[in-house]
Amino acid sequence: MTPKYLAPSILAADFANLERDIKMVNASDADWLHVDVMDGVFVPNISFGMPVVQAITQHAKKVIDVHLMIVDPDRYIKTFAALGSTNLTVHYEACTHLHRTLQAIKAEGMKAGVALNPHTPVHLLKDVITDIDQVIIMSVNPGFGGQSFIENTYRKVRELKEIILTHNANTLIEIDGGVTDHNAKQLIESGADVLVAGSFIFKAENPTETIKTIKELIS
Repeated sequence: MTPKYLAPSILAADFANLERDIKMVNASDADWLHVDVMDGVFVPNISFGMPVVQAITQHAKKVIDVHLMIVDPDRYIKTFAALGSTNLTVHYEACTHLHRTLQAIKAEGMKAGVALNPHTPVHLLKDVITDIDQVIIMSVNPGFGGQSFIENTYRKVRELKEIILTHNANTLIEIDGGVTDHNAKQLIESGADVLVAGSFIFKAENPTETIKTIKELIS
């Protein structure tokens, strides 16, 4: 059985105590640290600028999983590599020349990911699936934390898994949005490899124990 990963989303952390929350994740059973970068154009919200991302990467000891919810992400590939990103995911909907973008990300030494909005079908990735290290299936509409999980996600995961296996690809399936202890196990059983959880972890009474609970469910 391939390893399954949990990636707490720092978007849901207490920004006044960001270093504290990052250190909590460092000391926890979590595998990755998910960083959502929003520009206020591709999505309605604005999240982090470069100085905040730099501060996050300076303190984090986990895999830095950066998810760009921005227009024209090609302009910032080198910047996020320099900031210490391990994985860099761009949105299918924001890339005119997706294959070229993926190659540019890999040329900077990062894992290359593609994110799909809830309305975007997974079959659109067939021609580039072997070039993608991970696909983020958005299980909420991008741009806001704390949204309800979209049930159609399970079907999309199964369909994407079939495409990955058919093409003999090593692509991981990552789920972002509305992940809790109620759907984590079913997502893994459907074919997911990485679960992003934000509000459910950081708003919990004991975030470290919540991380441990989810890890036990998916391991």
